[in-house]
Amino acid sequence: MRKQLKVWAYAMLRYFTVWAFVAVGPAIAQEKVFSLRAPDVLVESGLMSHLLPRFSLKTGVRITLAEDGLAAFGAEGTPVFRQGDAVWHFSHAGGDYAEAFQDWLLSDVGKRTIEAFAPEGRALFSADVATEAVVQTLALSGDAILGETVSLKQCGRCHVVNDTNRMNAIGSSPSFALMRTFPDWQERFETFFLLNPHPAFTQVIEVTDPFPIDRPSPIAPIEVSWEEIEAITAYVGSIAPADLGAPLATQ
Repeated sequence: MRKQLKVWAYAMLRYFTVWAFVAVGPAIAQEKVFSLRAPDVLVESGLMSHLLPRFSLKTGVRITLAEDGLAAFGAEGTPVFRQGDAVWHFSHAGGDYAEAFQDWLLSDVGKRTIEAFAPEGRALFSADVATEAVVQTLALSGDAILGETVSLKQCGRCHVVNDTNRMNAIGSSPSFALMRTFPDWQERFETFFLLNPHPAFTQVIEVTDPFPIDRPSPIAPIEVSWEEIEAITAYVGSIAPADLGAPLATQ
């Protein structure tokens, strides 16, 4: 009888062990986790210990820090937070869980979590990763006084250069002051001979090819040197952009 009980107990143990494995196995196989590389400076700051558990609590996705992680914080990828002047980016090799983490970092909740990390009462990171557009203007080395003279002589037949030729220009041609408002005004003036309709009647000494014999200039040609183009550009850089007023209100 005792032997039969032992056999029965052993059989029941195996039965429950198998069912426990069956029940737990899928849960292990379906564990939501991905690995993340984070530079020492971020780990040592304490930000990872602040962010990762909160994300896991919210989503059930566990993140493990690893040197060979498939996702990473670094200089490449999507900008997600700022540390002083440095912007940290998040990159990953794909996968729903890494995508979810990126979406969370960029969400209002994630941004608040980032900015809530404030050891000793001072926030170390900002979720504001917007950068101001910087319009770079190269140094103008031309002679602005010469540029005014050349502009009136060569460009004044079509464009209003300044008040001196206001009544002699073509009304459909933009004024120099108006073009000065264009973000790329410098590039436009430095390469105006390439922009229509100028190639048809403009020659730059030792730069452009002569007009073809069968296609002469339709109007009295303009001939300028590279030095004069630099002077024109310098002159335009010295004038005030036109005041275009406030945008029209829409109903």
